[in-house]
Amino acid sequence: MGNGVDLSFFFKPESIAIIGATEASGKISGIIMDSLASSGFQGRIYPVNPKYSSVKGYQCYPSIGAIGKVIDVAIVALPAAAVLAALEEAAHVRGAIVIGGGFSEAGQAGDALERELKSLAAKTGMRIIGPNCMGIYDTVSRLDTFFIPSERIKRPGPGHLSVLSQSGSFAVTAMDELASESTGIARVISYGNSSDVNESDFLEFLADDEHTSAVAIYLEAVEDGQRFIKAAARCAAKKPVMALKAGRGGAGGRATLSHTASIAGHYEIYRAAFKKAGVIELDGYEEFIAACKVFGARRARPSCGARVMIITDGGGVGVALADECARYGLEPVPLKKEVEDGLRSMLPRYFAVGNPLDLTGSATDEWFASSLEKTMTGDDYDVAIIAALWGPPGLTDALATGVAARAGESGKPVIICSPGGEYTRDKSRLFTGAGLPVFSTPESAVRAASILAKNAMLGEKRERKLTRKQAHNG
Repeated sequence: MGNGVDLSFFFKPESIAIIGATEASGKISGIIMDSLASSGFQGRIYPVNPKYSSVKGYQCYPSIGAIGKVIDVAIVALPAAAVLAALEEAAHVRGAIVIGGGFSEAGQAGDALERELKSLAAKTGMRIIGPNCMGIYDTVSRLDTFFIPSERIKRPGPGHLSVLSQSGSFAVTAMDELASESTGIARVISYGNSSDVNESDFLEFLADDEHTSAVAIYLEAVEDGQRFIKAAARCAAKKPVMALKAGRGGAGGRATLSHTASIAGHYEIYRAAFKKAGVIELDGYEEFIAACKVFGARRARPSCGARVMIITDGGGVGVALADECARYGLEPVPLKKEVEDGLRSMLPRYFAVGNPLDLTGSATDEWFASSLEKTMTGDDYDVAIIAALWGPPGLTDALATGVAARAGESGKPVIICSPGGEYTRDKSRLFTGAGLPVFSTPESAVRAASILAKNAMLGEKRERKLTRKQAHNG
């Protein structure tokens, strides 16, 4: 690692110890062992509990020290009062994930325990994630320390987006929704109270992570603002970094304090920090999910300008998209004459050809695909929004593959807006299966396009800054 931060053992562990392992059904440690088994983790697993000689078919050890081997990651599923004693025997453990709560978020006594935990990490060199966290879900190493069963919270498949979250509940909710939308994930990291390893450490790791092409962060508070800016800027210089700041004020700030004992701080300071670091600021949960979908799609294009081409088979939806574009500072640029002429030669004579382009109820798969090709081949548009309403009889299951193929040829982002009920939701899976991000409302589709445009603007600013620096040094 160029920055000196080595967290690689958390993300490619060869050995895992589960401290507090049990056969009892419904217990956190048992669910974690089941999660490891169902995720296909290939490393060695060592249950630790003096009450058992074996757990779920694995030899069980009375203590972490009794294993007698170097352990990459120890997952601690014990009450807060028992955590320190267990980890004091773990001199041969490189990293620990402390799952349970009852630390600084729980009052004065818990705060004292967390300070001791932090002191232990500093004294021994062991890196600690948590406490009060879910840990890591990783499709690269197939590590899954999340203690909610997969039948309740779906796990996303492999992808190239990584998610950092101070909140475990936020992390699993986002995971479940992204899984239902077929958005792939590289790594999800829930780090809780961040007594030792924090968001800056993870950003420094992810900056060099070849499996991560974009990072989304749910952030409650940062202790070292300067370090965060430096780490975020380093990561954002290599890949898109997006952040949702929780606890912006009032009741939200008080909830943040009670959740992870973090001091939320002034929201304006965070906004300035995001701007300085080149981080895309996200506004609320819906925008967080939109950003994850648009950057996590298999055919994702990381940035675009503000010129939008809208193609639909429903005039009202096209107008709604155009209205939303105006609200978000995007521009449905009018068609150039040669492009308009090309479309008129293909479409029925009575069509009103423009932007938005309404293919009406006569729409066919080929009209959508060819319209996308004719409008996006040149340099007139930066992104296309395809609003496919599934009523026209000329639309078939081949629509998604045709649009995806033209999207690939254009090399530009294509966002699908597909509002409707059960039938539409079922057909939308064809688009997600073809690697295109799908949104169910005009508002969410345009919001996704605006996030891509923000990323492009940040990229241009970085380029200008680099050019000025090079000129000055020259």
